[in-house]
Amino acid sequence: MSKVTCDLSISSDGYSAGHNQTEERPFGDDGGDGWGNKLHAWIFETAEENRAEVDQMTAASVFVMGRNMFGPVRGEWDREWKGWWGDDPPFHAPVFVLTHYPRDPLPMNGGTTFHFVTDGIESALRQACEAAGDGDVSILGGATTINQYLAAGLIDELRLHIVPLTLGGGTRLFDGVPPLNLEQVKSRAASSVTHVTYRCHDTLRRTR
Repeated sequence: MSKVTCDLSISSDGYSAGHNQTEERPFGDDGGDGWGNKLHAWIFETAEENRAEVDQMTAASVFVMGRNMFGPVRGEWDREWKGWWGDDPPFHAPVFVLTHYPRDPLPMNGGTTFHFVTDGIESALRQACEAAGDGDVSILGGATTINQYLAAGLIDELRLHIVPLTLGGGTRLFDGVPPLNLEQVKSRAASSVTHVTYRCHDTLRRTR
């Protein structure tokens, strides 16, 4: 059975994005300037120091993400949006996007194909596990999507990348999630981020 993992950068007070998210500032008010946001500076500005964690984030066989992570388009797909990542997204694998509005699969360069799932988080995970075979499935985010999977007991391993700043508001990890039984299995402090891995003991048995 596939292991279901999750990677998420959060502030010290638990937010994965600030208020006032826009297409120009997809992570909202986080003290950065648009794509140069502080929550993810450790990926781009100190990548070599954090190479193991950066590589681990894209090592899964299949990915799941929420529509908000895929892009700013809301409602019907009335705009030819192909994601934030250009013609060759970094996933190089199937990506299942949660949405309420149907859309045909979107193949991209490098082996990434976005599949749009309209019948909920469990269906998306089931399809992802089938596509992954014995490989891992990564729930990419954002925090609202991850919270749904945590609340449903469907994540095996939670990897948090905690950045030393506070946002005071925005989209927060664990909002609406019942108490969890987490076991810390790994931690590493770098110059601009602390990486912590938890095993989730409340995970339900999944069937493929």
